[in-house]
Amino acid sequence: MRDTTASVLDQDLEPASQSMTISVIIPTKNRPKDLHRTIDTLLVQTRRPDEIVVIDQSCSPCLAEGSLPVPLVYIHAPYLSGLTEARNLAMTRATGDIWLFLDDDVVLEQQYLEQLLLAYTPDVTGVSGIITNYNRPGISRRLFEAVFVKGSFHDDRQPAYWNSQRLRNLGPQRVRQLGGGLMSFRAEAIRDMRFDTNLTGGCLAEDIDFCARLHRGSILLIAPAARLSHERSEIGRTTAHWLDAHAQSSAYMHLKNWNRGLADYLCFAWLRVGYLIIATLGSFKHRSFEPFRAWSQGARRGYTLASQAAQLPARECPRETPA
Repeated sequence: MRDTTASVLDQDLEPASQSMTISVIIPTKNRPKDLHRTIDTLLVQTRRPDEIVVIDQSCSPCLAEGSLPVPLVYIHAPYLSGLTEARNLAMTRATGDIWLFLDDDVVLEQQYLEQLLLAYTPDVTGVSGIITNYNRPGISRRLFEAVFVKGSFHDDRQPAYWNSQRLRNLGPQRVRQLGGGLMSFRAEAIRDMRFDTNLTGGCLAEDIDFCARLHRGSILLIAPAARLSHERSEIGRTTAHWLDAHAQSSAYMHLKNWNRGLADYLCFAWLRVGYLIIATLGSFKHRSFEPFRAWSQGARRGYTLASQAAQLPARECPRETPA
């Protein structure tokens, strides 16, 4: 497959001052062991975070204020409905110059924060690290992505993840969108933005939608030297066919963001042709209509969510409940 990762930016640019402060935002739900492991890897960074903000939707609290050797904002909020609301609540409390959003089941290499900050030259809006244990999909999935996922729908993060080892010693790579579990932004660029709270639960496409709404001309980078592994917890994970998630994400983004010209409509129509072919082949292979059902269900859900987002104002972030 052709390497579609963008070229390395000019490395002569002076890095942003290392005096920038960084707030790490971690939503979590019913994964105490995973959360503590993630926090442990933050505490041994060559550049420690200035603040950790944990929004805990678990039934029972996983942490306590003052339990860490760095400033901790801990909010136990089991009343929240999903990841987007948790992130939005954290954004009202974060105080750093850079806001880093992490999943609660990642393991960071020791230079992750240091390398992330080094990528913040003055013109950069957001920086993501790179996932080192990303499972390269099979040949049929990669062919599908290469042939049918075009234009705005092309996910240029994937080649970087697939080639994390080869890119290790290269400079930052420019991309159009960042991954929700390891992305960071300048606080000043996103302070007045919020994640779409019409997306609940696992919140597929919340990161892509957020990046699509950034100020036009925003520069987003993947820093290959900022590395982590995603030790995917089975708790709270869906077991649905991949077509379900893919169709939901593309339908949602098409209706809400990527419908601004003939190219977007043609790319979405071509993508639907791809769904039809892959669902047909999958049904013959497994002698089941499950691939068709997954595509249909995902697409309907995506359109519904995007319609709700278009018709309804985003819900206000719930206030903290008294302890």
